[in-house]
Amino acid sequence: MTRIRPGLCSVTFRSLPAERVIELAAQASLEIIEWGADVHVAPGDVERAAAVAQMTTDAGLTSCSYGSYFRAGADEPLTPILDTAAALGVDRVRVWAGELGSAEASPGHWADVVSRLRDATAESAARGIDLALEFHSGTLADTAPTTLRLLAEVASPALSTYWQPTVAASVDDVLAEYRMVAAHTSAAHVFSWWPAQERRPLRARDALWTRFFTEALSAPRPPREALLEFVPNDDPALLPGEAAALRSYLSN
Repeated sequence: MTRIRPGLCSVTFRSLPAERVIELAAQASLEIIEWGADVHVAPGDVERAAAVAQMTTDAGLTSCSYGSYFRAGADEPLTPILDTAAALGVDRVRVWAGELGSAEASPGHWADVVSRLRDATAESAARGIDLALEFHSGTLADTAPTTLRLLAEVASPALSTYWQPTVAASVDDVLAEYRMVAAHTSAAHVFSWWPAQERRPLRARDALWTRFFTEALSAPRPPREALLEFVPNDDPALLPGEAAALRSYLSN
């Protein structure tokens, strides 16, 4: 059985400095951190990225990916983001498939996003860095079928997808979505929002996460990482319990 590494998205604690995020992750016995571009490691600030990478390593943790807000716009630069990812020492950047949900998008918008993602993956692959789609509402990767369509049309081995539970969907529907994209999923964002965007502890959706990790761990291509994203009330004191729950799912 392939091992999935437990970690944290730094955006979970965007109000805290990177030093404190590292401390919290280490205290919670997590292994990896995905550093976000919104606060902790700004695109183009390679000196800060290198410093954060070193602090992460010094704490016994690994920087696993860079959570960017690249939206595949026609004139949107990717190079500063790749420079930052390289300074962090990561081999994957999370990106977003446009700014419209798939149901709203015109054929022209689809074509533009696909074209930009093709160019972006070519640029990233030349530097040994993969890209991964954020599986999220308000983008073309908002359902499993549209995510598969994007991956097929971009047609690059340097592009994968993240997965996360669709808000307000049933456990069966969520797992059906995962099965569709499992072969292309490089990481999972782990959180329990229910019944809509109310943040609950992971154990509040125990049926979801027990079944998901049972499937993910036995998949032909399991996600490399399971990344905690957000905790109830953004409370750092809750991270050790959430991390313990995550590790328990991964050990079953």
